[in-house]
This record gives sequence, C-alpha cells and structure tokens, in this order.
Amino acid sequence: MTNIKMPALSPTMTSGTLAKWLVKEGDNVKSGDIIAEIETDKATMELESIDDGIVNKILFKEGEQNIEVGTVIAKIGDDDQSDDEIISNSS
Repeated sequence: MTNIKMPALSPTMTSGTLAKWLVKEGDNVKSGDIIAEIETDKATMELESIDDGIVNKILFKEGEQNIEVGTVIAKIGDDDQSDDEIISNSS
C-alpha cells in the first residue's frame, strides 16, 4: 500500500487545496501518472502518482482546503486488497 500525501510545492507551503481529482477509486495508475491538481495561494500544480497500482481509497473530496503538507490524501495498492486491509494499513 502506498500513501499519497499532500506535497510541499514550495519551501514555505504548509497546506494546500485539493482542487481536482483526475482519477477515481478503482482506477489503475502508473508511477508518473497525473492523479490530482493541488492549489496553493500562488499556483495550481499537478500531483503525480509515486507508484503503480489501483487507487484503493480517496480520503479528501475535491475542493477541500487547508490540507496540511504530509497528510495522506489517497492510497494506492494492489487490486486484491480488501477494504478491511486498506483500513488496517492506514492506522
């Protein structure tokens, strides 16, 4: 299971807005695929997947603001992981 976290898009960034998801739960992604758009007070940046797998869980809705840098916003894993495994791995 790979945790996708809110990135720091600048040295001074402490939080961001999840502007738009470009994937949905159940989608296959490859490392480097653009999966979301993150907004700061200065710019909108694309967020890439850091691993191959299936989007198992999206933890924040589009438009959610003030998500702290380092907060897990999605989980990517294998297609054979159940919801129970995803939940227990997120603890």
